[in-house]
Amino acid sequence: MYQGIHSNHAPKAIGPYSPAVKLGDFVYLSGQLPIDPLTNELVSGDIYEQTYQVLRNMEGVLQEMGLELRHIVKTTVYVTDLKDFSKFNEIYATVFQEPYPARTTVQVAALPLGAMVEVEALVIDTLAYEAHMHHHHDHEGCGCGHDHDHEHEHNHDHEGCGCGGHHHHGEEKCGCGKPMEDCECKKTCEDDCGCNDK
Repeated sequence: MYQGIHSNHAPKAIGPYSPAVKLGDFVYLSGQLPIDPLTNELVSGDIYEQTYQVLRNMEGVLQEMGLELRHIVKTTVYVTDLKDFSKFNEIYATVFQEPYPARTTVQVAALPLGAMVEVEALVIDTLAYEAHMHHHHDHEGCGCGHDHDHEHEHNHDHEGCGCGGHHHHGEEKCGCGKPMEDCECKKTCEDDCGCNDK
């Protein structure tokens, strides 16, 4: 069964619905109106102020799940006057980055509370996937040629490497931890060989 999502950072629902519902990795974000969550009233101003408030409210609901606007894959925009569409886009483009979510925009006769704009969204929770990929990259190798992705540099110890996990980019080290050029045993020693005492 899906989970209803409510947030103190976004307006309360003004009817019998949840601001968002989560089912597995899918999140369905209800249409957000330009309501100030502190006053629970429609914000004053034109389409610029209302669009900004709508997007802030979307962020507030997503924040409750640890998600961000970048997790949105599709939005549906409702405006009462398509003449305001270019102004809406000006604000919209400041919070979304490429690749932009897919989007549908329609003009409607009216919106609740007399709002000029309302936006709903489909969201994918990829946090578990992102954490897995980060963990995978962190353990690909130590940088000495053992399955290392050169786009990622890691300074922590790695398993499965013949250099003992003490290798750092640009400077080869012996198993005893000393730079190879300063080590007398040249990879033949163990930690107790006494190289470090010299």
